[in-house]
Order: sequence, then C-alpha cells, then structure tokens
Amino acid sequence: MKAADIIKTEKKKVRLDKYLWSIRIFKTRSQATEAIDKGRVKIKGEPVKASRNVVIGDEYEARTEHKNWVIRVTQVLEGRLAYAEAIKYYEDLTPVEELERVRQVAATFQTGKRLSKIGRPTKKDRRDLGELLD
Repeated sequence: MKAADIIKTEKKKVRLDKYLWSIRIFKTRSQATEAIDKGRVKIKGEPVKASRNVVIGDEYEARTEHKNWVIRVTQVLEGRLAYAEAIKYYEDLTPVEELERVRQVAATFQTGKRLSKIGRPTKKDRRDLGELLD
C-alpha cells in the first residue's frame, strides 16, 4: 500500500446514523436516523445530526428502546457486519447501574406463554375429571 492509500483509509467519512446501524445499536438505519432526529443520540450532552461524520475517539450517548448506551468510537465502520465483528469497532462505556437495570428487566421478561401444567386444563385433564365426577 502506498502512503496516500493509508491516509485515505484512515480518513473515511461515515455518517453517524450509518455508523450506529453498522455497529448494531439500531436494527435499521431509519431507526438510527429517527432516534438522532428526536434527540436520543448525544455527544457531550448535546444533540447531534444524522449527517455528522464519526471521528475516532468520539463518545456518544444513545438511548434505545431497551438500553441507554454510552460508546466510544475505536474504528470507523462503513458497512454492517456480524455482531461478533461489529463490537470491535466501539468501546462500550455504559455505566454498571444501567447494565444491572437491563439484566433485571430481562430476568422478569415474560413471553406470554403459560408455564407447562399450570393454568387451564388440557382436553385430557377435562376428560379425566369428567370420568371422576360420573
């Protein structure tokens, strides 16, 4: 590689909304853009624009539906990668209290399914009960 090529690769310009989507903070780029427009993504406590270029070393506060993220950019990423690869492009600085809150919410999360053998009787249970009462 030539020195000029190295400089070009180091100075990639990536929009903030694309970066947050690429590192999998948001599921879609439009969700990232919407969150930025609503002021849910901040740098140093100030709201930012979706078109802002990401710079290595920037620290962003991003509020998603489930978690309040605090991240530091370690590398610039243009395209979406697998989660295992994407986490290498930022440092998670989220406070411990927030991580504990997320764990507690996840522990109490209900899928809506009832537990096995609890609640409404099955058809077999109703038949057995009917035979017992006859």
